Amino acid sequence: MSQTIRVSKYTKLLLMKLAARLQERYGRRVDLDEAIRYLLSSREKNSDMLREFLGSVPGVSAEELYEERRADEERERRKYGV
Repeated sequence: MSQTIRVSKYTKLLLMKLAARLQERYGRRVDLDEAIRYLLSSREKNSDMLREFLGSVPGVSAEELYEERRADEERERRKYGV
């Protein structure tokens, strides 16, 4: 059963780019649902890698890194109007 979710144009563009990369990797069609599932399943692996990286940078917390990334994304949205 499918349902509709609302995302910004920018998020949809990013999901489409990810789906395209996954299509190249797997050699088959990948829809946005599969791209989202890929992101969710890879989140655990990425979190572990992020923790490992942050462990090597004294004084930097994950919260600070996430907040800085959010600020970067907001600057991009204002700059590109997406």
